[in-house]
Amino acid sequence: MRKGELTRAAILDVALDLASRDGLEGLTIGLLADKMNMSKSGVFAHFGSREDLQIEVVKLYHHHFEQEVFYPSMKEPRGLPRLQTMFARWVKRVSVEIASGCIYISGAVEYDDRPGAIREELAGMVRAWKNALRRCVVQTIEMGHLSEETDPDQLVFEMYGLILALHHDARFLKLPGSVNRAEVGFERLIESYQNPQPSGSTKPAAKQNPKTAARKSA
Repeated sequence: MRKGELTRAAILDVALDLASRDGLEGLTIGLLADKMNMSKSGVFAHFGSREDLQIEVVKLYHHHFEQEVFYPSMKEPRGLPRLQTMFARWVKRVSVEIASGCIYISGAVEYDDRPGAIREELAGMVRAWKNALRRCVVQTIEMGHLSEETDPDQLVFEMYGLILALHHDARFLKLPGSVNRAEVGFERLIESYQNPQPSGSTKPAAKQNPKTAARKSA
């Protein structure tokens, strides 16, 4: 990378940290210039406007999300193993973001009733992720790992609800054990949608959280 590209990438990394902490609306050119020890004009030279900077931050966040959650999950076999991995990696990322914040969730709060390019960018990325989850659910049904009666949209809605509850309880209420509750909730959710397994069936069962298994055997 050339010097200008390296500087731009460094600015975006710092901007993402600030936006995760203070929200996209808390991201200003002045604050970013101070953090980078640059002039405002120096920061502006890499971005046409504050809105362009905010959009690039959203894109960078989405890129990190894909690299940590989506693409590794695609290496798993189709069906339940892939769906379980997608959720597990999603939970892991949220658990790391408890201290900083999730751009998707904080952005939804900031821009839920504010039309514009930033809202459209955010909404488009969230829709893309939900569509990816839905495709995975449909494949899981086609593989016979979930009942044919499963409503893909309902299952995705409930998965998303678990993540929102995790973020709320862990970040806002700071309740211990929130990650485990999300994992247990997902296990129960998948079990409710699975086909009854006949004797000798080789269909994959939902992976059980060790803590759940310990409670059941106690």
